[in-house]
Amino acid sequence: MELGFWKKLKRPIIAIAPMSGVSDEPFRLMFLKYGKPSFFWTEFVSAEGLFSKGKDYCLKLLLHSKKERPIIAQLFGSDPACFEKAAKLVAGLGFDGIDINMGCPDTNIEKKGGGAALIKNFNLAKEIIRATLRGAQGGPKKIPVSVKTRIGYSENQIKEWIPAILEENIAVLTVHFRTRDEMYFSKANWEFAKDVVKIRDKIAPKTLVLGNGDIKTIEQAKQLVKETGLDGVVIGRAILGNPWFFSKHLPTAKDRLKAIVEHAEIFDKFHKDDVVKNGKYKKFESMKKHFHAYARGFEGSKDLREQLMKTKNTAEVKKVVKSF
Repeated sequence: MELGFWKKLKRPIIAIAPMSGVSDEPFRLMFLKYGKPSFFWTEFVSAEGLFSKGKDYCLKLLLHSKKERPIIAQLFGSDPACFEKAAKLVAGLGFDGIDINMGCPDTNIEKKGGGAALIKNFNLAKEIIRATLRGAQGGPKKIPVSVKTRIGYSENQIKEWIPAILEENIAVLTVHFRTRDEMYFSKANWEFAKDVVKIRDKIAPKTLVLGNGDIKTIEQAKQLVKETGLDGVVIGRAILGNPWFFSKHLPTAKDRLKAIVEHAEIFDKFHKDDVVKNGKYKKFESMKKHFHAYARGFEGSKDLREQLMKTKNTAEVKKVVKSF
């Protein structure tokens, strides 16, 4: 088993969960400045897309800098052959690891057999892991392979699903403690964490296990690790608008206003070659979720959010923030 950088990480491991439309390089660079997690994940990228007409877009999602390391490329899809080729590509791009998404509930991804749909197809899931391992560890640079999934599709399947994955000699398994059908809405089922750890201890004791779901603070993260025996956790929604999460700093309103502008400026640099129409970047709308998350918790923040939602570019963002 190739553990690579995972062996060197300080315990407990606490990182940001990969989020589509969120975990891009501008987002990661904000955390580099204000508080770095144990490691970074990219947004998930289509394994098939890397070898299609859309490859340039997919490759852009994999852009990263050395200072972001250790960093893992997360892939989704359903074609083992593409996963093998993609793993070789990812290793060549300087990534420290590769993660396979087997938990995304997006219907478009599931229709093609990827994401959470793989929970209903154990054999294909296993084939994909084996193919990814061949690609990730067959070249001059060997990188570890991990899997991120859920506890089941429409019900708790940890007794069948978790062993099936752990049998494939992966370095790390990240478990979102909800089923696919529970999406992100119901309370995460952390009561199953100890059971997952017991299964790991029996089948693949060297594999690390991380948990995911409803974690809001560093203190809560550490307590969950202590109570469950997990090796670490990853945090999703609580991270939005909070690049100070991994530091002890409690941001002031001034800090939040400064971060809004900084994030927008980094976004500009990253998308400088994108098509601009009517003064608006094609991808600028993706920044609105960040503006909404930053502008909260201080007097007048609701009005500020409303103004930021109307902006079309960074120049307008700066004007709104300065006026505020």
